[in-house]
Amino acid sequence: MIIEKIKENDIVTFKIDGKLDVVTATKLQEELIPSINEAKTIVLDCEKLYYVSSAGLRVLLIAQKTANSKNVTLSLCNVGDCIMEVLEMTGFTTILSIV
Repeated sequence: MIIEKIKENDIVTFKIDGKLDVVTATKLQEELIPSINEAKTIVLDCEKLYYVSSAGLRVLLIAQKTANSKNVTLSLCNVGDCIMEVLEMTGFTTILSIV
């Protein structure tokens, strides 16, 4: 998985490319959680994300809870059909902001 972090003013965008699984979830968490302290908005660009496992979902949940506790907006954009199906089946579409 490749993660590209782009910071513009109070917005941090993470472009995620590849699989978000048990091997790569820790990498995303290590980059994402500290960024919540330096931004008002976090955007996860999922255009090139093609797989998410339960470990990846756990990181998204942790990030959302952390963002909520710090009044930071966290949203996912460019979510493909396969990833959206996983988010819908697990109920994450009611937890996460997907645009």
